[in-house]
Amino acid sequence: MDTQISKSMQFRLSFSLYLNYFVHGIGLIIIAQNMQTLAHSWASPITTVAMVLSGVGLGRFPAYFIFGILADKFGRKLCINIGMFLYLVFFVGMMFTHNIQIAYVLAMFAGAANSALDSGTYTTFADLGGKAKASNVLIKAGMSIGEFVLPLFVAFSEQNSIWYGWSFAIGAAALVVNILLLIPVKFPAMVKTADTGAGKRVSISKTRKVIATVALSLYGYTSMGLMILFTQWITLYATDVLHFTNTAAHLLMSAYSVGSITGVLVIFIMLRRGVPEGPLLIGLTTTALVALLAVLIVKAPTVSMIASFAFGLSAAGGGMQVGLTMFLELYPRIKGLITGIFMNFGSLATFSVPIITGALAKVSIASALRFDVVIAVASLIVVVAARLALHQERSLDNSRKQINGIDRDITRLLEDRFHAVDTIAAIKAESGKAVLDEGREQQVIARVGASVKDEQLRGSIQHIYGAIMAESRAYQSDKLGRRSETETTPVMPDSALKENN
Repeated sequence: MDTQISKSMQFRLSFSLYLNYFVHGIGLIIIAQNMQTLAHSWASPITTVAMVLSGVGLGRFPAYFIFGILADKFGRKLCINIGMFLYLVFFVGMMFTHNIQIAYVLAMFAGAANSALDSGTYTTFADLGGKAKASNVLIKAGMSIGEFVLPLFVAFSEQNSIWYGWSFAIGAAALVVNILLLIPVKFPAMVKTADTGAGKRVSISKTRKVIATVALSLYGYTSMGLMILFTQWITLYATDVLHFTNTAAHLLMSAYSVGSITGVLVIFIMLRRGVPEGPLLIGLTTTALVALLAVLIVKAPTVSMIASFAFGLSAAGGGMQVGLTMFLELYPRIKGLITGIFMNFGSLATFSVPIITGALAKVSIASALRFDVVIAVASLIVVVAARLALHQERSLDNSRKQINGIDRDITRLLEDRFHAVDTIAAIKAESGKAVLDEGREQQVIARVGASVKDEQLRGSIQHIYGAIMAESRAYQSDKLGRRSETETTPVMPDSALKENN
């Protein structure tokens, strides 16, 4: 697997990964959106059909541990390919089955597919580096687009008596196209350093680390449960309690999806501008709680539409992905496993919430939706706990600890670089080539400069790399017995010299 891939290859890779999550967005809500039609097809009551959704969680739960380990040991692409295949089985199978037991097994396939995609995708963006945090949020954008398109298609199908299976065919067709697109695409090499693209290290006491670990794990449950419950019951709540038409009820789900897409853009911009994740999650969770209460208390169509939009923005705009990125910063060397643990708590929500709300729905649909308030309150508690555990006051001691950790990583990487230099020295000895390759060194310096985002640091970092390569030449010369004054002088491109004059 390549250590570096071209920008065009990165674009193709990112597009395919986001397309998978467009399909996943459809998969998340497709049973709930077709619940009444599926109940008729399977000759089962709606409360029983709702239980089928628990199969998604049951399929995810063991799979995350397996795929998390596979992603770290055998590569991200393997997990993603498995996930696409399992999702394809789900969509095609659901088009034709009339047996609720088979449907439950297919739902488990969908859950396992979700596990495989998450374990391979989040870690791939972390391996790409630099923009992992923002990229993880854009994953949610792909999901939101799928969640926006499907309710509109289902509403159109119901109005025109179109076979419900075509909604499943959309997901299947997108997967077939994406499988073909992804075959020639290269993935970056797996990175196990402390850089997860967030631009910082997390260095805290063991006690606070344990608290943060527990809180972020629980957030995996509450953030998923908050979304799953709302998307499962809001349409039925709108028809049974608010007395919306079927079309208007599906539009509530679309308003949620538009809010979700808007939330992705808002969170993306805020993260790129350096807004801290902890306060951001607290604000999003508080907004979701208020919006949910508005739907339940006011019960007015206009308010419900606005509140659904606000709920989508705050609960489904990428907060879960931000929480995962925070978790990965705590354990950067086992990203696949941590992704599996975090998402496993989400899968537990996917399994348990439909069962709990299915029982509550026997009392009333409103009772099922009210349970989301309990989850929202719990979510607010855990994000506050995570924020308190991870928050560090600015001090000289904390800053030095952070630098010490960064220095340890730099030292390990420099050792790896000099070990690679050993191989280059041996090749040059065999071929009789000179130690100094000025053209090559200017290319390296220029590439380093292009990758530095902070323009004020570009010249300094280029000079540091010039010194590193000068020491590499001296190291090679000592091994080959050719040391000279010229070969220890740093090589700098003219552009870098001008920046520092």
